[in-house]
Order: sequence, then structure tokens, then C-alpha cells
Amino acid sequence: MPHRNAQKIDRLVCVTLDETSIGRGNPDQEHERQIAIWDLVEENTFGIEGHAGGPYSLILALHDKKLLFDVRDQQGEPIVSHLLSLTPFRRLLRDYFTVCESYYAAIRTATPSQIEAIDMGRRGLHNDGAQLLAERLQGKIICDFDTARRIFTLVTALHWKG
Repeated sequence: MPHRNAQKIDRLVCVTLDETSIGRGNPDQEHERQIAIWDLVEENTFGIEGHAGGPYSLILALHDKKLLFDVRDQQGEPIVSHLLSLTPFRRLLRDYFTVCESYYAAIRTATPSQIEAIDMGRRGLHNDGAQLLAERLQGKIICDFDTARRIFTLVTALHWKG
């Protein structure tokens, strides 16, 4: 079955993590990363400011504690690279993981309404992360909110300790 976005040119068709700079994680981490990548590639709107169109391939790497977006065409030819400082995300990621830990602990003992309240907080932080990501990419990479949210999911998967 063809991909439902097969004709759309402003989209990612491939996302790869640079193993040299990011490294491999444990099996749980790798599983979370692959799910995040699959979700991102499955549904996204992604373009390059001032570029005629994709589809695009994206290689994510770490460079001097910054996230490198190495954007290429489908044949692997470089189009543009952007560095994204992760410093503005540190507190948000720390808060996000704290809430996630609370959520997983609550699943075992809390009432459904308590679990739902914690999950709403988690989703709110995730949305804040997506908004921050979209703002930081503005003028460089064009993406809708849902795509920014999926990219933030991948960023969290890269930082998750398992």
C-alpha cells in the first residue's frame, strides 16, 4: 500500500540518527526512538524556507551539544544544515521526564482522575516543547504544529535514559 502522503513534496520521507554522535541506546531507548521516527515519517509537513520543495531526508546528529538538522533530498544530496541549541529545552525536558515518572508511578496506584490530571500535564509540557521547537526553527524549517510535536517526541526519545 503506498504511503498516504506519497505525492506531497513538503514532507520527510526518511529520518536517520547519526550513530557516531548520538550513539545507540539500550533496547528500550532504541525502541522509543524507532517509534518516534516512524510516527514522524508517517505523518508530517516539512519544508525548507526558500527551497523549492522535497521530499526530504533528515539526518539528526549532535554537534557541540546542539542538535544538527542535516536536510537532504531523496537522493542524499545535501540541501541545508541547521544547528538547534538544546539549552532552551533543558528545563522543559527535565520537567517533562519528571511528570512522565509521576505518570508511570500513578498508573499503579492512583485513581483514573489523578492519572488523567497527570497525563494532561504531560501533554501540556509536550505541547510547550513543540511550540518552543517551532519557534526555534522559524525562518529555517517550515513545519506544522503536529510535525513539531513529533520532532519534539524524537528529541525526548534521544534524551530518555530508559
